[in-house]
Amino acid sequence: MSASTVSASAPETKPLTVVGGGLVGSLLALYLAQQGHTVDVYERRPDPRRSGNVEGRSINLALSDRGWRALRGVGIEEAVREVAIPLYRRVMHDQRGQLTMQPYGHDGQAIYSVSRAGLNQRLLDLVDREPRVKVLFDQQCRRVDLRNRTLEMFDGAAETSHVIPYQHLFGTDGAYSSVRAAMQKTDRFNYSQHYLNYGYKELTIAAGDAGSWAIEKNTLHIWPRGQYMMIALPNLDGSFNCTLFFPYEGPYSFATLQTPEQVRRFFEEVFSDAVPLMPELEQEFFENPTSSLVTVRCYPWSVTDEVLLLGDASHAIVPFYGQGMNAGFEDCTILQQLMESHGSDWLAIFQEFQQQRKPNADAMADLAVYNFEEMRDRVADPRFLLQKKIESKISAQYPQHWLPLYSQVTFSHLPYAEAWANGQAQERIMQRVMPRIQSEADYDLPEVQALIAQELAQRQ
Repeated sequence: MSASTVSASAPETKPLTVVGGGLVGSLLALYLAQQGHTVDVYERRPDPRRSGNVEGRSINLALSDRGWRALRGVGIEEAVREVAIPLYRRVMHDQRGQLTMQPYGHDGQAIYSVSRAGLNQRLLDLVDREPRVKVLFDQQCRRVDLRNRTLEMFDGAAETSHVIPYQHLFGTDGAYSSVRAAMQKTDRFNYSQHYLNYGYKELTIAAGDAGSWAIEKNTLHIWPRGQYMMIALPNLDGSFNCTLFFPYEGPYSFATLQTPEQVRRFFEEVFSDAVPLMPELEQEFFENPTSSLVTVRCYPWSVTDEVLLLGDASHAIVPFYGQGMNAGFEDCTILQQLMESHGSDWLAIFQEFQQQRKPNADAMADLAVYNFEEMRDRVADPRFLLQKKIESKISAQYPQHWLPLYSQVTFSHLPYAEAWANGQAQERIMQRVMPRIQSEADYDLPEVQALIAQELAQRQ
């Protein structure tokens, strides 16, 4: 289905309004236009393709099956693949520089490294080709008047304020959403935000000679160190985007690394194999901002048939499962399915959307924190790695009854809540199986085979 395909449902006579022209807002606009609607998108930042100053996080993103399905739904999958790099496995770097590998899924299965800024620019280029969508940049939403259905916008270029009426408003303006802030002032609106005691800082592994990759390209690299870690994802130019996840306070923390000498000494001790590949380490450490890690939960996500929150505005999560963008893109897929079912009955669409998505968003928030602990602590544990190998064996022997949790989340479209429940049940089984196993060969022991068969039979 192409972005120009129009459904048979009757379009609105007035434009739909989207506040936030980032990743989810851009994709949402294409989906709304596909249904025949005209769409006005208001974006706080200047056009990142023209300003030369990309504001916000530069952390690379992991695009997986849920995201690809959403892109496919508006015919832009192949255009995005041009700026994505497949990653087939994790590679863990221990403190001595020794490597341990762990595949993400079956042969050929991969997540994809994409630059946030590069993907946003590609989506905006595709939006420009859609005549039903108009994007207005440098438009800061200062106030949402829910009673009168108006937005007070500040035009950064003209330095003037103006009021815009809306008929149906979609808030895709991120974790610190202005649209959600207005909803928070309404009766019986539930809201919470939770920060990890960790922040993150962007660093760079430089490209090698002639734009080559200095470490293995098609891999997510992890330096797990217990209370902190660093990861690296490849860029198209041969460099790697590194992210240091580090405590704000403590003996080893952002608070204690205060001089270039302290930074270099720490990295040479803890990430020794990476340091020779990071020529701008000290400069980047002090020039790049330290960003926080927040989980946002709220409900309801809609106001009658007038306002709907999507993406981080309704369910911001920490980045450790690589699902923040994918979950936001999946919001667009689910909304499109509901528009196909209900036409322009926005009340039915909005209510069913939030009822479907809220339990799955909460599950994904829990999964993201769970995976942080796994990546930080457990991927360096030989027993954990052995357990993962045993799980792969079970999955190969019983493909209809066992799909690893990571694969359920990353390589399927199973609702997140179902995947999380399945994963917890599988972990309970593994806690009963692993005491019988000391090596991969033990998997074939008759008593182990009998126990696994018994456990799976009880689950059916």
